[in-house]
Amino acid sequence: MAAREWNSADTAAVITEPTADDDKYSRGVVGMRTGSAAFPGAAVLGVEAAWRTGVGMVRYLGPSRAADFVLARRPETVTADGRVQAWVIGSGTDAAHRSALELAALRGILSGDEPVVVDAGALDLAAHASAPVVATPHGREHARLRRMLGLDPESDDPAETATALGAVVVRKGATTVVAAPGVDPIEVTAPTSWLATAGTGDVLAGTVGAVIAGVIGRGASPGELGALQRAAASAVWLHGHAAALAVAAHGGGPIVALDVAQHLPQAVAVVLAE
Repeated sequence: MAAREWNSADTAAVITEPTADDDKYSRGVVGMRTGSAAFPGAAVLGVEAAWRTGVGMVRYLGPSRAADFVLARRPETVTADGRVQAWVIGSGTDAAHRSALELAALRGILSGDEPVVVDAGALDLAAHASAPVVATPHGREHARLRRMLGLDPESDDPAETATALGAVVVRKGATTVVAAPGVDPIEVTAPTSWLATAGTGDVLAGTVGAVIAGVIGRGASPGELGALQRAAASAVWLHGHAAALAVAAHGGGPIVALDVAQHLPQAVAVVLAE
């Protein structure tokens, strides 16, 4: 299949401005089970990104230490269980240190009906999910995922991975490939190389979850992988252009992950201007 390049006009077809008839549920509710005692910052970055992308509500259900940091940064975050339209799991976690209780919670999410963005420390569970999955591996994680699926780990073919997994695969890189079974892959090239820094993957996971929750809130089918692919590609585009805006705001110099999250509203505004 031939990949096509995603652009601002494509993203504008996915991202919409709220109307007078919208509420927090129609704008999308994203549930996040991310972060850990060792990596609480990942939870903060993902939650910040979800809010800054324009989601109606964020529910954070991670460990207490991370929840304290999340609430200190974003007090509007809800830390009680309830209705969601999409989940983000795995950012800032390590499967080797996962408790039995946490494993049961993740398996429960992955057996539900809502789409699940599966990142980092939860990628080992993606192959056993019955929920619609959007996996977000970087290069080494993609190789491990392919090995788990019985594919050649030396072959960097996200479309083959997506077909074997039965899910959307966001293979992160300087050019990110967003693949889904049975449709052409989408490529999104980052407009700046300053994006290659710790924590930006956590920001991306929160952005993907927020965009997906938004399209589900507006009536998209949770199981339609083509819609999830387009939503994920739009999130990748927003993430890259938020980074470019952050670089410009810093005079062309280096940025950190939180800078990217803080510039997501401007990236959304660029799209809405389309």
